[in-house]
Amino acid sequence: MYFDSHAHLDDRRFDEDRAEIFADLKNHGVGLIMNVGCDLASSEQSVALAEQYDFVYAAVGSHPDDADHVDGRLLDRYRALAAHPKVRAIGEIGLDYHYEDVPRARQIIAFEEQLELAEALKLPVIVHEREAHGDAMDIIARHPEARGVFHCFSGSAEMALWLAERGWYIGFTGVVTFKNARRALEAVQALPMERILIETDCPYMAPEPHRGHRNDSRYVPLVAAKIAQLKGLSPEEAGRITTENAKRLFSIE
Repeated sequence: MYFDSHAHLDDRRFDEDRAEIFADLKNHGVGLIMNVGCDLASSEQSVALAEQYDFVYAAVGSHPDDADHVDGRLLDRYRALAAHPKVRAIGEIGLDYHYEDVPRARQIIAFEEQLELAEALKLPVIVHEREAHGDAMDIIARHPEARGVFHCFSGSAEMALWLAERGWYIGFTGVVTFKNARRALEAVQALPMERILIETDCPYMAPEPHRGHRNDSRYVPLVAAKIAQLKGLSPEEAGRITTENAKRLFSIE
């Protein structure tokens, strides 16, 4: 069985065929999905999907692009959503310095406030981090009790190991199938399998041979197959181990 540990199946690009995708997942061996919020609306939609489908779980939180909306009222709303039994993480939260639509200082404040919420609720976090390695590591170092996953990992093998040694997981998308994915491949090879998660980040990051098209959770076995190749495992074994890892992180029986 495969666990897509990071999906956005609430996205409007799935409005026409979402039900068909969910019905077809079993034909691809996909048994569990973590649907992840980026703002209040998508967080509420993620919870709604988790209520509708027993194999879907939800994370709630504000992406760095939504950091300027994070205030006391929004944190209270996330706290209330997190009381739902299907909500198993705060996310996706973090830092994104690629476009800097929200000033870095505001992103850092929102990241730490949501980390503190997760710590108070004893929930893991799902971290989005792009071109902000130094600041992200500084923040993680200031929150030694926080745990979670750096999703769609773009850092170095050394950074991945630093996080793994502190109890964090590293999530890999279809990027590992790209010809120019040197850093991601180095991180996979450096990490123990017990610290690796697989994900689609759909509708983005479709793996080869679907690159450039809309992604969905049915493609997560292709990520597992590439990791299996790098680790000398069968795809099924890579799927089993990464499923166990995700279930452990998100406290899913």
